[in-house]
Amino acid sequence: MDSFVKISRVALLAGAMLSLLALGGARVQAGAASVQSGPDHVLRLYNTHTGERLEIVFRRGEDYVPGALAKLDYFLRDHNTGEVRHFDPRLYDILADLTASVGRPTGEIDIVCGYRTPSTNESLRAHTTGVAKNSLHIQAEAIDLRMPGVNTLTLRRAALALHRGGVGYYPHSDFIHVDTGRVRQWCFDCPANLITGD
Repeated sequence: MDSFVKISRVALLAGAMLSLLALGGARVQAGAASVQSGPDHVLRLYNTHTGERLEIVFRRGEDYVPGALAKLDYFLRDHNTGEVRHFDPRLYDILADLTASVGRPTGEIDIVCGYRTPSTNESLRAHTTGVAKNSLHIQAEAIDLRMPGVNTLTLRRAALALHRGGVGYYPHSDFIHVDTGRVRQWCFDCPANLITGD
């Protein structure tokens, strides 16, 4: 009887040890998976036309978050028509890198313009200057923005330094344009030294 009790105790202790080892292994695997997924990439946005605010994780590591992209598409909708179009998510990477490059990685970005329907774009062209006929806003590949507390010229220089897509500067309206098109720059109604990138 004593030997049976001893064997049972040994079996019980061995089982407990195996359970602890398995639990520890699961924790290590979970930790490794979280390291592999990488850091969260966050944007804080304010829509100057709708008054809406959004703070959102749009990418985890290398993977975009589909639900977050859908929320961003709606947030950046044409505020005149309410029409939504799917944005090129690389724009969000540009925005996140831009805020980090001006030393404000958690800073809020004022969205001046996101998606534009062709009709909204034509209406803007008829009433204002500096609006391209085939604007990348129509393709949901461009955003006009500013950042409270950051000089717009500083923001422009930081965007140019990223060397990703187009960068437009509109000093009289106090915003910059970024897009995922080819690398290029322009300055609307600017002094000569700013037209070439100062």
